[in-house]
Amino acid sequence: MASDPDHNEAILSPVFNREGEATTLPRYEMAEEMLYPETAYQIVHDEAMLDGNARLNLATFVTTYMDKEAKLLYAQTVDKNMIDKDEYPATAEIEDRCWRILGNLWNVPDAGDTIGTSTIGSSEACMLGGLALKRHWQENRRKAGKSTEKPNLVLSTAVQVCWEKFCNYFEVEPRWVPVSRDHLMLDGHDLENYVDENTIGVVAIMGQTYTGLYEPVKTISEKLDEIEKNTGLDVRIHVDGASGAMIAPFCQPELEWDFRVPRVASISTSGHKFGLVYPGVGWVVWRDQERLPESMVFHCSYLGGDMPTLALNFSRPGAQVLLQYYQFLRLGKQGYRAVQQNSLDVAQYLSSEIAAMGPFELISKGDTIPVFAWILKDGHTENWTLYDLSDRLRMKGWLVPAYPMADDLGDMTLQRIVVRAGLSHDLATRLLTDIKAEVEILDSLHNPVEGTQKSGFHH
Repeated sequence: MASDPDHNEAILSPVFNREGEATTLPRYEMAEEMLYPETAYQIVHDEAMLDGNARLNLATFVTTYMDKEAKLLYAQTVDKNMIDKDEYPATAEIEDRCWRILGNLWNVPDAGDTIGTSTIGSSEACMLGGLALKRHWQENRRKAGKSTEKPNLVLSTAVQVCWEKFCNYFEVEPRWVPVSRDHLMLDGHDLENYVDENTIGVVAIMGQTYTGLYEPVKTISEKLDEIEKNTGLDVRIHVDGASGAMIAPFCQPELEWDFRVPRVASISTSGHKFGLVYPGVGWVVWRDQERLPESMVFHCSYLGGDMPTLALNFSRPGAQVLLQYYQFLRLGKQGYRAVQQNSLDVAQYLSSEIAAMGPFELISKGDTIPVFAWILKDGHTENWTLYDLSDRLRMKGWLVPAYPMADDLGDMTLQRIVVRAGLSHDLATRLLTDIKAEVEILDSLHNPVEGTQKSGFHH
């Protein structure tokens, strides 16, 4: 039988010589013709190679390493839709187990009288927590025959941007408590100046994005106790535990920040940060069912059954929920403690070595969550900034961000490192070597002509 020349050409021709790889395809419209699957794969794969190495990205909090068994489980369950609880009842049951595990980890008072859910990430979890505070405030105001206009939320200017989105999307006035060198986070200082009868709640962050510092939940709660004693205002707390809620229970168990603090109404966390799962999954748990207004739960008939749903999204991946349960089973408390403590140890090793370098002053040292930040000492140099150091480290493959501090400290430039599982002590030592080398290069820059710009890298 005669062979098919087109078939032979497809077999014999190297992938880079085939149609698609050997030509330029349209970027912003769909091509008319099909490609071989391996050609389409190679094109996308090669484009993605231009991204940075995720393991060397010290800017992100997001998990970049999981076991090979987790990757296998991910590949086998990537087709599951978390919202189809009637179609995937086992996945729905595992979701229920996960948030209950977290509720117990966070010392919920009554395991039989609590409620929670998975989300697409900690931003959605924060928005659900904030929305529950607003609805609860509205219901109490209506019962008292009072106006439900102009709700406000008290929070630090150093919160993550999801809280700005919440206030914008759900029409809540943000009451920004400014940060300063003396008060780098919301710590209860002057809180009485921000709380009034329209305050739906206070946000406390367990691990600031800017610095990694914990906001003292118990101190904030005690300040709110004083405010209630003086004014009668009963204001509750949502703990944004995006990172710290998966660190503190294992590595700082004596710290009272969770449901042991009576004013904590809800806690959110990110499964894909220090929950050690690939993105995206988040979790939110309420102290008791009374703290979640029934108006936020929808009951709908979908794919054959009644399905109560609590989410801003509808269809979303189920695989990450299964990965979260895998990690809970795989690691247990002992394993989580070991992984998180190792990250903390590496963070404090790095921060102590960076503090010992001449140019830098630590703002935090990585003893809360494994995140720390530093500034350039006043008067060290006029030749370069932390932005220049960030650029030079990027040339070595390291992503170490430099950025301005939150409003009211916007003239302070920070550099920050997030230590995640996978950043070994050995890699950390290599990073320190590169930082020292690049500082030496930057310090060697000089100005041969008086009055000209001193740094070729200056931003």
